[in-house]
Amino acid sequence: MPGFERLGEEEKRQILDVLDTGVLFRYEFGDQRNGIYKVKEFEEKFAAYTGTAYGQAVTSGTAAVKVALKALGVGIGDEVITQGFTFVATWEAILEVGAIPVFTEIDESLNMDPEDLANKISPKTKCIMPVHMLGSAARIDEIVAIGDAAGIAVLEDCAQAAGCRVKGRHVGSIGRCGTFSFDSVKTMTTGEGGMIVTDDYELWQSMSEYQDHGHDHRPNPGGRGGEGRRFIGFNYRMMELQGAIGLAQLAKLDDFVATQRRNKDRLREIVSLLPNVSFRHLPDEAGDSASHLAFMLADSEQRRRVNAVLQEEGVGAVCFGENSWHFFPQWEHLLAGATQAANGWPFNREDSAGRITYSQDQLPDSMQLLERTLVYPVMLNMDDNRFAFIEAAIRKAASV
Repeated sequence: MPGFERLGEEEKRQILDVLDTGVLFRYEFGDQRNGIYKVKEFEEKFAAYTGTAYGQAVTSGTAAVKVALKALGVGIGDEVITQGFTFVATWEAILEVGAIPVFTEIDESLNMDPEDLANKISPKTKCIMPVHMLGSAARIDEIVAIGDAAGIAVLEDCAQAAGCRVKGRHVGSIGRCGTFSFDSVKTMTTGEGGMIVTDDYELWQSMSEYQDHGHDHRPNPGGRGGEGRRFIGFNYRMMELQGAIGLAQLAKLDDFVATQRRNKDRLREIVSLLPNVSFRHLPDEAGDSASHLAFMLADSEQRRRVNAVLQEEGVGAVCFGENSWHFFPQWEHLLAGATQAANGWPFNREDSAGRITYSQDQLPDSMQLLERTLVYPVMLNMDDNRFAFIEAAIRKAASV
């Protein structure tokens, strides 16, 4: 990761196709397009890549989660269960639709713990949203089985996991629907952008309408603006330039993943020189997108000593236990119920929920796990000199 390391002539050619038409908007202007609809083509090809029937492109991975939640009928007072280790966008989108985020522990997959999930289901649970964090799959079969038994839809947040598979099935294709991000640091990128995939036509139709102000996109004599509307929507449309870049990046995605796997294997061999090291559990190692290498040390003290040396040597790893973007205890604005709304929405509720509050120490198992975990992003353009540099630092850290 990320795809920006391999931007090249393919992306330029796709972009020039769009510029030659002069049409940047994804709908209408048929006479000017010469048959070029990049976003529509990207949707179709990405859905096919993931083994699903339908794709809906949107402006970001965050928008993808919100659009999917709206299509699933999630609203005020509903609960959505997700995990306490994720990017803030996951729960921001839940709050945006008026629902209440409920957080589970993670296990050594660094993803949702199915056992804790089962304990968190309530009569208000409307959706379960596991996140395939750091490019590797959650225990998704167990999670979907729990959801199916309770009659609750599973929405897979695959923002960081394009190219990841479980037993031959692409993540995002296993639950009711799956969302993806193509921002600037993802394995494949369109700068900004997102996608939702599903096999459910009715769900896709609702997503298609919601992301374009409710327009139903049915042919009509009046052209744009003459469509019908079943419900109110909003604007999360992807534009043609993003679709063009997405097509070029998608064509390279399998090569990106293969490169990441080779680089991750070398990096793992080097990291194995550390004493007391272990690695995250992967439900399907062969299907890993290999965008990150996560490893655990004996305890938080060893993690601090090791990473202090690595940082001094210029190859510090990420400690997500201290990361303010991705881990529950570090989300000070969520914990404080901070909002711009004068009435305290979405934390202050007039319904039976009252005020939504969270405690910093409510996920102790996740805290203990992430305090001893370090993560290296796996870059595409890593050469022998870079691996040798990292190895020298790891050998030095192994002796502390």
